[in-house]
Amino acid sequence: MNYKLCDGEYHLMELVWELEPVTSTALYKECLPRLGWKKSTTYTMLRKLCERGLLLNQNSVVTSLVNRKAIERFDSRELVEKRFGCSLPKFIAAFLGEKKLSKAEADELQKLIDRCEEK
Repeated sequence: MNYKLCDGEYHLMELVWELEPVTSTALYKECLPRLGWKKSTTYTMLRKLCERGLLLNQNSVVTSLVNRKAIERFDSRELVEKRFGCSLPKFIAAFLGEKKLSKAEADELQKLIDRCEEK
């Protein structure tokens, strides 16, 4: 499934993840101060995300059909493929640049690598 989201779609998904289950009216009322969206904008974005199978609006109650981790995985894979020729080491080198890792950060990354190697 294509989880590519524009910024506005991602912001609406974030609100739904935070508030779900949430009525469409309550969602609109949150979008107004947080995103500056009028009712029509909120409902248009909601309809599009429902049509794509990312959200469900049933009986005016909105819930997500895709979790945040799935979107993050899709975004990060797309970024590494598109900008770094599918090379995770190139991405990490560019991301870190001159930044020094703390011992805790290095240990956490090593645990992730070890876990992935075992699979």
